[in-house]
Amino acid sequence: MPADVRTHPIDRAYLRLEQARPGARWDTGGIAYLSGRPPSLADFRAYVGMRLPELPMLTYRLERTARPPVWRPDEAFTLERHVHEVVTAGPEAPPSPLETALGAPLPRDAPWGLWLVHGETPDEYAVCYRFEHVCQDGVAAALAFRTLLGTGEPALRPLPRPRGRGENLRRTVTALGLAVAYAFDVLPRPGRRSSTAFVPTGRRKLLRARLPVERLRGIGRARGVSANDVHLAALAGALGRWSEEAGIPLPHTSALLPVDARRHDEEQTWGNRTFAVRVRLPLTESSPLRRLELVAAATSAVKRRPRRQAIHDLVRYMPARPTAWYMRQITSPRVTALVATSVPLAEDGALGATDVTGAALLPLLLPGHLCGVGLAFFGDWAEVSFTVDDALPHGGRLPGLWTDAVEELEQDLGEVG
Repeated sequence: MPADVRTHPIDRAYLRLEQARPGARWDTGGIAYLSGRPPSLADFRAYVGMRLPELPMLTYRLERTARPPVWRPDEAFTLERHVHEVVTAGPEAPPSPLETALGAPLPRDAPWGLWLVHGETPDEYAVCYRFEHVCQDGVAAALAFRTLLGTGEPALRPLPRPRGRGENLRRTVTALGLAVAYAFDVLPRPGRRSSTAFVPTGRRKLLRARLPVERLRGIGRARGVSANDVHLAALAGALGRWSEEAGIPLPHTSALLPVDARRHDEEQTWGNRTFAVRVRLPLTESSPLRRLELVAAATSAVKRRPRRQAIHDLVRYMPARPTAWYMRQITSPRVTALVATSVPLAEDGALGATDVTGAALLPLLLPGHLCGVGLAFFGDWAEVSFTVDDALPHGGRLPGLWTDAVEELEQDLGEVG
């Protein structure tokens, strides 16, 4: 790898967001749950060290004062600085080891860390991976997860075609038109702002639920939509029910949806190459199947090849200042109320002789947002996770409401069939 790696304009946009809100949490990540006896901390560090040649950017540090900021090889790199252990045994054990791992500080110049979490249940442990968003997006993190713990082939990702003869003008016009449309879409408008009827504490909780992935895919096949569309429709149903229970009105709620825009020749496990789009969630629609139709209609444009190609071109060529403005707008609670990301992780996973039994994302909880929502596809399971502030009323109900909404979709399908 080159000595210095320039940050992408999207990386620099996240740096500006961090500078504007220095007290906020800008880290995200994921957790792998494993069965079997956990390794010692020394063995775990040795294992990570063996994988580092496949993840070279983990040994770089961020030079924030460079113009533009760059990633530079960290001559003082040590695994001890980044790979840690949290144990529930002993008099000084934390009350919640996983929450301890989720809340531990990250090094400022190399903001990532791995935590080996064990002791709560015999022959079970977890590996928590966290990083600041300036380092990675969800797709890069999933590829890093697969490198560290995953097995099997990576999921297919839509990649842009090379430019053919005479395509430059057409693709430039399409990308410029799309840029104008997306810029207009993220302008604040009356009634868009989410209701904030609670004072955030800054303490995050991770809540999760899991279902066989075939349940989501079965609904999708029956209606000609994707499993992620089914997830978003269930999310809309869950948030609508939560709004009623919590007494917090959500009249116009949109999600920030990341769209992968990596090229095959780019570094795959580092940096941000996802474009953020706004998707309206039909919370007030009472019919589950109608909610699914509305969600599928909202996401269909992004799935079409010309639109995906234009998004790839935007991410590749969009200048830094417009990128920073757009990211500032779309992450604002006046425009979106939550981040909803979906990532295929792996078909299987292991660490030594122990197997990965489940995996959950730690979705980004943006300042002013209600929650962060992540859907991870691991093996035969779809794992949904919610990052919420400790003060969110009835926040613990969200995973159950999501599974209830999936069941409602199945019931409506049965009645229609």
